[in-house]
Amino acid sequence: MEKIDLKELKLEDYPSITFDKVRYVDTDRQGHVNNAVFTSFSETGRAEIYYDLENPLSAPDGSFVIANSNINYIAEINWPGRVDIGTCVTRVGTSSFSLAQGFYQDGKLCATAETTIVHVTGSPVKSYPLPETTKEKFRSLMLKD
Repeated sequence: MEKIDLKELKLEDYPSITFDKVRYVDTDRQGHVNNAVFTSFSETGRAEIYYDLENPLSAPDGSFVIANSNINYIAEINWPGRVDIGTCVTRVGTSSFSLAQGFYQDGKLCATAETTIVHVTGSPVKSYPLPETTKEKFRSLMLKD
């Protein structure tokens, strides 16, 4: 898949959409949401995809860990309000996958994120191949042309 320009995507372009409430405690002295809170917004979008209690996507003793995360801040997010979070899968590998996300407030793109996640299991923890059903699920969450 060729590189996606996340700034060109609209919320409705993402196959998975959820939201978070902006809390007063999320703000900093400048009155906007602190940059560290964006990682929580990212987690909310990720959890919607791969923590399905009815249909777990990891191996029985497996879990998912972040290997790399990059957030591009575009505009402020303010309290009170909500943040709409769009998430898509951009790559499915043998034991890892990558996600792209957009964070919107009142229809305006405020940030983007790209995250690589590795499926792990065991002690000591090591990468472990994604189940085929998980790969299929992740492929269904890729952007459509």
